Amino acid sequence: MSGRTARLRATALLLPALVPTAIVLVAGLGTVALQAFGLMPLVGEPAFSTQTFTAQSDDLITATLLSLAIAASSTILASLIGLAAALAIVANGRVVAALATLTIPIPHLIGAAAIGLLLSDAGLLARVFRMDSATWPQLVGGRWWIAVIAEFTWKESAFIALVVAAALATRVTGYSEAAAVLGAGRWQRFRLVTLPLATPALAAAAMITFVYSFGSFEVARLLGRPHPEPLPVMAVRLFSAIDLAARPNAAAAASVSVALCLMMLAAALFVLRRSSLWR
Repeated sequence: MSGRTARLRATALLLPALVPTAIVLVAGLGTVALQAFGLMPLVGEPAFSTQTFTAQSDDLITATLLSLAIAASSTILASLIGLAAALAIVANGRVVAALATLTIPIPHLIGAAAIGLLLSDAGLLARVFRMDSATWPQLVGGRWWIAVIAEFTWKESAFIALVVAAALATRVTGYSEAAAVLGAGRWQRFRLVTLPLATPALAAAAMITFVYSFGSFEVARLLGRPHPEPLPVMAVRLFSAIDLAARPNAAAAASVSVALCLMMLAAALFVLRRSSLWR
């Protein structure tokens, strides 16, 4: 079987799942975009307009910057912890692998509730250290969104660890042993062998983590401050408002979130596909 035939066969096998998913995504995103630009109003005649974006431009900019900061912080921390955990798993760390595997199925909503019970001023850690609410730092609902970042870091580091460990498991041992025979030290083996082998999987997992953290609603809503609010929280709040006139504003916030996610994915894939490490 030629390479072209194999690709066509693989595409044909994917079509039953790909087509319905694409229809749902295109219909949903198209509806959001039409509402945001005034082409599908709840009342009145449709007319192209960017008023929903310009009328709340300051709030959109603040929400976008906040979402970017939360996603970037969570992704960096999760990548570092996930890489360390992946190295431990490859080095026969069965306990670490079991903990990561058990963490993956936990929904983020339950994870957010657990982090809230752990880090709040009346939570488990405050009781363990015997500190009252006046002396305990405001980790939940505080200025720096620590609880939100902690939840994303905890959950996504397990995902990154399993992805990177799977990429390293079949190759790193042989290359590392060959480098050791040639006289490479532990740090040299990590820098010249392990890290290059882990980078493509780490970059792909980090990209997924960033986009998910950027677009997640429930964690920031439960553990964050009421104001300022991240972009997804803003979109959901406006959509669920009693005033139906706020629906186009919600669509505008959602459109900005989707557009930024697509641009970040496209940029990351562009860089990765042209990297020598990807090949």
